[in-house]
Amino acid sequence: MAQRLTVSDGVSKKTSRVRVAVRLRPYMSRQDEKDEGPCVRGLDSQNLEIINWRNATETVKYHFDVFHGEQTTQQEVFLSSVKPILPHILNGQNASVFAYGPTGAGKTHTMLGTAEEPGVIPRAVREVFNLVNAKDEDEGWDYSIGMSYLEIYNEKVLDLLSPNSQDLPIRENKDKNILIPGLTHTVISSFSDFDKHFIPATLNRTTASTKLNQRSSRSHAILLIKVVRTQRALPHRQQTGKLYLVDLAGSEDNRRTGNQGIRLKESGAINLSLFTLSKVVDALNSGTAARIPYRDSKLTRLLQDSLGGSAHSVMITNIAPEYRYYFDTFSALNFAAKSKLIVNKPFTRETVAVPVLPVKRSREEHEATGSGAEPHKKKQKEEKKSEQDGSSPSAHHPSLPEPSVMERLIALEKLMMSCQDRNRQSVLKDVAQSRKEIQELKEKQREFERKATLLSQLAKEKSSSKDEAAFKNTLAPLQRKQPNVTKPNKQQAVVQPMQVSQLQPLQHLAVVRKQSVCVTKKEKKLSDLVEPPDGKENVESSWESQLDKSVLNESKQKILHILNTGCLKELKGLQQIGDKKAKLILGWREIQGHFTKLEDLINIEGMTQKRFSSFMKANILSALGK
Repeated sequence: MAQRLTVSDGVSKKTSRVRVAVRLRPYMSRQDEKDEGPCVRGLDSQNLEIINWRNATETVKYHFDVFHGEQTTQQEVFLSSVKPILPHILNGQNASVFAYGPTGAGKTHTMLGTAEEPGVIPRAVREVFNLVNAKDEDEGWDYSIGMSYLEIYNEKVLDLLSPNSQDLPIRENKDKNILIPGLTHTVISSFSDFDKHFIPATLNRTTASTKLNQRSSRSHAILLIKVVRTQRALPHRQQTGKLYLVDLAGSEDNRRTGNQGIRLKESGAINLSLFTLSKVVDALNSGTAARIPYRDSKLTRLLQDSLGGSAHSVMITNIAPEYRYYFDTFSALNFAAKSKLIVNKPFTRETVAVPVLPVKRSREEHEATGSGAEPHKKKQKEEKKSEQDGSSPSAHHPSLPEPSVMERLIALEKLMMSCQDRNRQSVLKDVAQSRKEIQELKEKQREFERKATLLSQLAKEKSSSKDEAAFKNTLAPLQRKQPNVTKPNKQQAVVQPMQVSQLQPLQHLAVVRKQSVCVTKKEKKLSDLVEPPDGKENVESSWESQLDKSVLNESKQKILHILNTGCLKELKGLQQIGDKKAKLILGWREIQGHFTKLEDLINIEGMTQKRFSSFMKANILSALGK
């Protein structure tokens, strides 16, 4: 099991703040429609300013860890922002680098680059191999490097190294580590070996063309580099470090990208995951949030270790200088300013391999296992009989001692014998005590076995006596019933000849009266079963008919206006609309557009006809009450 260790050297820290670097893309040669020029300008290596959209004569200034201007090269970005955190991986700690920003701002170029100017990912992997090769072999550690590559497309985790795989689940083990069962993990020995697997996997990533970007990423890509170092000597310590290299898809404004159909669905999933990411950052910065919504999106679930977790994190925020990207740039800078306040708590993940020592088996066990297959079959038959008789030893006495206890004692004895630092007298005492405990355990085991055999014999005797008693017939033999027993005479119907007689009027009236009573009772029962026309099913129509049509239509228009233009808080202000339904309405509005009529609300998940009618009644009556 992984242990959290506090390393005392200067390499690790108890806390680590998220480092934020901002990179400004070069200005495109094509001028804006309004010919307004760039809206962002760098001041120095850490500060920049952007025009205030409320007042064009003012500017808003930001301060970050690093600011990369338009002329900054890929090498400078790597050396100043990414390279300082890579040595932590070789010490069993985690690190993550992820690119954030609007679509078309240059995130994929920063992470992947080109053949002439490689980006962060190839440079970081090459640096990891250089760090491993620079380690001295006399230190006594062996290193192993592996890679995994995945993408999150429409909230589905897909393996890029195995394109035929389906949606993979995300799990969390007992040590609070995020795992993906079924994800391909490939061991690599050199950078050329990495390139051989990474380039074909990159081609499997989902991309498409939009109005703003000819090759737009439609998914979030995450590359995992895992470094495991194992100590050669005892106690065989093992430290595991992970490097997450994340290329996020950019937030999109569908009015400018012109997305339709499947592109519109993809942008909805991307914007929803990035919105959840901003909620996680806000919850971490508030410090008073009872719950951090990591599980609301698969992206934040995988980045849980990078934001507020145990990793050394670097966020590279890519922005565009054109004025048409102004609001995307402004929101990206605000998100970056909030992210740099997040504090992580890195620690070293270390496991200790416990050596498995050979254990001497007792003479009885050796004879039982070495006598062939026949005693084993007999033992199975005896166990089956004892289960049928209900006389299993475990049902009548405590369970036998586990053999693992004896194995531990013998292993402890050998470890103490091999120990040279302790005094010989204390070692001999411990050995004598352990032998005494082993003898006591053996005697207890023999006693338990004797009791088990006695109990099984008693159970057999009881079962045999019960069987003999069951075959004895204490009933008298069957006898034929005596024929002289008198039987009660049954009354027989006597048919008399029909006689013509006059009916008495009183008897006739009585019979008619009885029939009318029966009929009225039946009519009452039928009338009880029939529901009145003004029952519960017609309540909705009755309350609508009581209102003025103009007032009713005005209330419906107000509700429709809130559904089409209201924010999350305004939607939650409606009756019977909670947080979940408000989010579903926002998501439906992003994908399908505005509601044309109130009946379209039935298309929302969980909204039935009955709930819709109660929703309308509650909101209209509450509006009239105000």
